[in-house]
Amino acid sequence: MPGLNIIVAAAEGRRFCAALETAIAAAALGQRARLFLQGDAAAMLRAPAGFAGDSTRRTAGLPGLDELIGEALASGVEMVVCQSGLALVGLTADRIVDGVKAGGVVSFLAAVAAEDRLLVY
Repeated sequence: MPGLNIIVAAAEGRRFCAALETAIAAAALGQRARLFLQGDAAAMLRAPAGFAGDSTRRTAGLPGLDELIGEALASGVEMVVCQSGLALVGLTADRIVDGVKAGGVVSFLAAVAAEDRLLVY
């Protein structure tokens, strides 16, 4: 079964939430799902995770960013954060959400199989 690979290319909470929801849905369908946070998107993994839209989401009965990240990791979604992105936003791997790996875009793309899908948010 093809896997789903998602690149989150900007530090926009709504897009990151949508990417997480898509990855969680793919995992629920038995697909391998991976996310790569590139560039300044790395800032969204600063522990504890959150963004300005969390209160609106929670008021609507939806999980906030931190809960979505936890649900994705618990569902087997692999999350990788760009090493250069960490440096760009002044973070180190020990200051991001637990369970997220640091890596590069080359290794992320090298693991994308020919039959996999690649989305960019």
